[in-house]
Amino acid sequence: MSDSRKRVLNLIGLATKAGKTVSGEFSTERAVKSGKAYMVIVSEEASDNTRKKFADMCTYYQVPIWIFGKKDELGHYMGKEMRASLAVLDEGFAGAMVKQMNINGGSKYESQ
Repeated sequence: MSDSRKRVLNLIGLATKAGKTVSGEFSTERAVKSGKAYMVIVSEEASDNTRKKFADMCTYYQVPIWIFGKKDELGHYMGKEMRASLAVLDEGFAGAMVKQMNINGGSKYESQ
């Protein structure tokens, strides 16, 4: 695992402990639609349907979306079971994660 990938996962853990994330399909969708989400992360293992749903929703609401991490990684760093999606509710944490993901190069911003 690359350093930048590990840093993103650690930032997800810190943001979760600070109460600045929500996870699961329903909570993530609610955060995007209510304007509270600064970014959405969808697992690399999420179904095509889930990816498309969040890509379309995030494009409409103008929220950056990143395809990143495995379901068990995301869940583990959040202290929960497997997670296919999460929303970051803090601009500072979101900015730090985006910076690391740009270094990582393994994730993408979708605007379809």
